[in-house]
Amino acid sequence: MSENWLELEGKVVAVTGGASGIGKHVVEVLQSVGANAVIVDMSVETGDEIDGAYCVKCNVTDPDSVQAMMDAVMEKYGKVDALVNNAGINMPRLLVDVKGEKPEYELSVDSFDKMFNVNVKGLFLCAQAAARIMVKQKHGVILNMSSESGKEGSQGQSAYSATKGAVDSFTRSWAKELGQYNIRVLACAPGIMEATGLRTDAYNEALAYTRGVKPENLSTDYSKTIPLGRDGKLDEVGNVVAFLVSDKASYITGTTYNISGGKSRG
Repeated sequence: MSENWLELEGKVVAVTGGASGIGKHVVEVLQSVGANAVIVDMSVETGDEIDGAYCVKCNVTDPDSVQAMMDAVMEKYGKVDALVNNAGINMPRLLVDVKGEKPEYELSVDSFDKMFNVNVKGLFLCAQAAARIMVKQKHGVILNMSSESGKEGSQGQSAYSATKGAVDSFTRSWAKELGQYNIRVLACAPGIMEATGLRTDAYNEALAYTRGVKPENLSTDYSKTIPLGRDGKLDEVGNVVAFLVSDKASYITGTTYNISGGKSRG
């Protein structure tokens, strides 16, 4: 099959959180099939390029910053064919620290607000700014990055899981609102993935405590929990994203694609 079968050459795809982790791999895959992938991230400067990808600095929780980001993309390319709402934050927290040994790992208003501000408010602001452009264009795709935990729940990650449940609900509702304007809205839900380089020792310590184990004992044996017997590759997420934002997926909207190797509660 031809490498350009997705026909994404010249398509403009803005990827929030595109400078690292899953977002970085999404950008790389999109570039490899000819798309103009735009890295939207707090860690870059507007106008810079990273490996040929145009960069726009943006704080997704700030409406003015989001609007400035969309204005910059429009000034550069004159259109926005797709938005990948990938920026997110995860802070492992227990609802109640029953043992009382690490109160900092109990869910607080501060940690709750941080996750919901980025994962829900930020996603809404970026989607709204993109949709306003896409309605005028009479075409576009909004792809939201969800998580398997949004469907299944996750021990020690209840607030994060709740934000991803909200992502799935936004996706279904916005697809119904925007379909008449030839705008598709979808989501991807990665499960356990290979290391992104974003998991710090502090994150691992928090996750381990919420699960009652030591950091060095966090499970890496996926043979019993994932039917495919391994973690996912970041490019496997990128490949699904590239397909879904292309016209090859033109009759798909309002749904969330699990990328989890078959992992589920069963």
